[in-house]
Amino acid sequence: MNEKIISELKQIEENNDVRIIYACESGSRAWGFPSKDSDYDVRFIYIHPVDWYLSIHEKRDVIEMPINDLLDINGWDIRKSLKLFRKSNPPFLEWLESPIVYLERYTITQKMRELDNLGFSPLSCLYHYLSIAKGNFRKYLQSDIVRVKKYFYALRSILACKWIEERNTMPPMEFQLLLNTVLPNGNLVDDIQDLLVRKKSGEELDYGQQVKSINIFLDEHIQHFDHYLKSVVKKQPADEIMFDNIFREALREVWL
Repeated sequence: MNEKIISELKQIEENNDVRIIYACESGSRAWGFPSKDSDYDVRFIYIHPVDWYLSIHEKRDVIEMPINDLLDINGWDIRKSLKLFRKSNPPFLEWLESPIVYLERYTITQKMRELDNLGFSPLSCLYHYLSIAKGNFRKYLQSDIVRVKKYFYALRSILACKWIEERNTMPPMEFQLLLNTVLPNGNLVDDIQDLLVRKKSGEELDYGQQVKSINIFLDEHIQHFDHYLKSVVKKQPADEIMFDNIFREALREVWL
């Protein structure tokens, strides 16, 4: 599958006259709980030749490929990526730390990672993860029979919030690492691990009985983080000069 993904990325470069700097997995495969029918969520950062940026016209800064049952591929232009990085965009921050990297060229991505502490805003990321947890919990996990796989989306988001609360850093993507780090062993963890083992084994987990211990945990922590957010100080975006410098260095490294 890696070969097919690399081939698709090369075709994107040729069709759009760009160079892809970085490509990674961003979905459930990177989180560590893919379903047997999960597609590949490939995200990438690309850069145009210098002249493309020397224009008075606003241009499209996203490349999106048609989604099929196997592949979901899209990417952001380097300038868009850096703007969102500076604003602490959680999906982009996750891309940089993805455990599954399909392609990484040049020194640009590593330079971004070295600015993680400047690009990371606890408040922005907490809002993002809490919103995901609330959405999945309230829409899918309230009845006696629930969408079981939605537990993992809600749990991962709440565990990410706990990581931020305790460590004030960007949480890792991997669900198991989050679980092992922020929750003590006990009945709750046993219940979560049981669901995880069943899901990884390929067992059909679309619908099933509500797991009361997990629902109680999610409900309590959603309420907790709703309150906790009020105490988190908003962080001002980092000086844009550093991000401008990375952009210029990227143009020089790739094209000049």
